[in-house]
Amino acid sequence: MLKKLFLAVLASFALMSMALAAVDLNTANQAQLEALTGIGPSKAKDIIDFRTKNGPFKAAEDVMKVPGIKEGTYTKIKGEISVGGKMAAPAAAKMDKTMKASMPMKASAPVKK
Repeated sequence: MLKKLFLAVLASFALMSMALAAVDLNTANQAQLEALTGIGPSKAKDIIDFRTKNGPFKAAEDVMKVPGIKEGTYTKIKGEISVGGKMAAPAAAKMDKTMKASMPMKASAPVKK
């Protein structure tokens, strides 16, 4: 009985991890793309047509280059998509990098000899 319960829990975790796996924009088929929030058959086809014509996406944000997919749609799906195994970076991380890049460098103390 304990063994069956353990196997059931293990199977549940396996299914949950599959459900949480990001959809790779460069390899996903029509059905996988349609499973994304706010992406129906038409937009899924547009994504496939775009990557066929223009080559693979370099970054998850590039999905906004697909006609009909704007920032609102991207915001809905950014946690569900990846490109080549790389998840879309969270907005906070991007903002942190931007802020660091715009901050002036601190002057260091002179080195004593």
